[in-house]
Amino acid sequence: MKANLSHSQHLVDNATIRVTGSKSESNRLLVLQALFPWFQIDNLSHSDDTVTLTQGIKKDKGTVDIHHAGTAMRFLTAYFASQEGKEILLTGSQRMQERPIGVLVNALRDLGANIEYTNNEGFPPLRISGMELKETSVSIKANVSSQYISALMLIAPAMPRGLEIDLIGEVTSIPYIEMTLSLLNELGVKGSFSENKISIDPMDSRNETSITVESDWSSASYFYSIVALSERLSVTIHSYKPNSLQGDAALSDIYKVFGVQTTFDEATSSITLTKTRMDLPGEVTLDLVKTPDIAQTIAVTCFGLGMGCKLTGLHTLKIKETDRLVALKIELEKLGATVDISEDSLELLPSNNIREGIAIETYHDHRMAMAFAPLALRTQLTILDAGVVSKSFPTYWEDLSTLGFEILLEE
Repeated sequence: MKANLSHSQHLVDNATIRVTGSKSESNRLLVLQALFPWFQIDNLSHSDDTVTLTQGIKKDKGTVDIHHAGTAMRFLTAYFASQEGKEILLTGSQRMQERPIGVLVNALRDLGANIEYTNNEGFPPLRISGMELKETSVSIKANVSSQYISALMLIAPAMPRGLEIDLIGEVTSIPYIEMTLSLLNELGVKGSFSENKISIDPMDSRNETSITVESDWSSASYFYSIVALSERLSVTIHSYKPNSLQGDAALSDIYKVFGVQTTFDEATSSITLTKTRMDLPGEVTLDLVKTPDIAQTIAVTCFGLGMGCKLTGLHTLKIKETDRLVALKIELEKLGATVDISEDSLELLPSNNIREGIAIETYHDHRMAMAFAPLALRTQLTILDAGVVSKSFPTYWEDLSTLGFEILLEE
C-alpha cells in the first residue's frame, strides 16, 4: 500500500487526537504481567509490536515469529530463557535476522540460560530451552542497546535472589532503563540504578493493582512536526502527563526551538501543541543520545523549515528496523537536501529547495513513513509501503486525515 499526500491548505484549526498507549511501556508491562499475573494493564498499545508480543508470550513450545518487532525479540529472549520447561524457536523477519542479539544472549548464558543460534552466530533465530536462572550477577555492554539491559531487568524480580547488572562502558538511552525501573517500582519491586550498576530485588509481595499506560511520546513527535511546519496550527492529543516515564517527552522542550509551545492539562491528561512564533534559527545542534527515536522526525522538520541541523548520539540507529542514518540520507537527498552522516551523527545543510512528487521508501520502518508524512505541508509526495505504520501507530493515516491532510491510499 502507498499513501499519496498532497498540499493541505485547509487544516483543522483545533483538532483533537487520541494516540495509542506507549509501545515501550506496554511491552515492558506485558512481560511483567506474564511473570506476575495479578495486576491489570489499562490503555495498552494497539501497535503491531505489542500485539505480536501479546500472542508470542503465551506460547510454551514451538515457533514464535515476531516479524519486525525488535523489542519483542529482546524481551522474549530473556523471558523464555528464564521460564523452566519452555521450548521455543524465536525468529523474525529477514531484517530481524540481520539485527545482532549476541550481547544479550551472552549475558543470559552467563546467568545459566540454554540458548542456541540456529543460523548465524550472534543473530536470530534462537532455540531456547527455558530454565530457572539462579545466578545473582551479570555484566553487559551498555553502549549497544538499552533494550538488552531492560530485558534482564524485567526477568530479575522473578529470579530467586534478584539480579545485579554491571554496565560496561557508556550507557545508552538511559531514559528507557529508568522507565523499566519505574515500572518495577510501581509494582512494588525494589531496585536501584546508580552510575554503572543496576540492582533488582526479587518480588516479595502480591501487588494487585492496575497500571495505566501513558500514550506514546514517540508518536506525538509527528504532530510536533506538523505544528512546526504549519503557520498557526493547534493540536490537542491524549493521554499524556508532565511527569512522563518516557525519554521522548523531551519533545516539549526540543520543539520550542521550532516555535511549538506545549501546554499540559492534567484534568484531561492531554497536551496541546501550538505554533507560537515564526522567527526560527538557521540551524540547530542537538545531542539525541537519550532520545534517538525522534531523530528522523527532527531531521525532516528541519528540512521542511529550511533549517540546518547537526544531530549526534545516533549510534543505535544503525541496528533499528533499517539503518536509519543511511535511509535518512538517501530519502532527504531525493527531496533536494544535502546530508552528511557518520557512525553516530547526521548533518543537514540549510536549504529551501524541496522537490515535488518524490516517492519516499520506508525500508519496512514505521518511523520513516511517519516522519516524512508531515512534509505534505510543503510538497506533494508519496509514502511507499504506507501500511508499515501499523507497527506502532495503526490509526496514523486516519488521524492525519482528521487534521485535514489530503491522503489517497492505494494498494
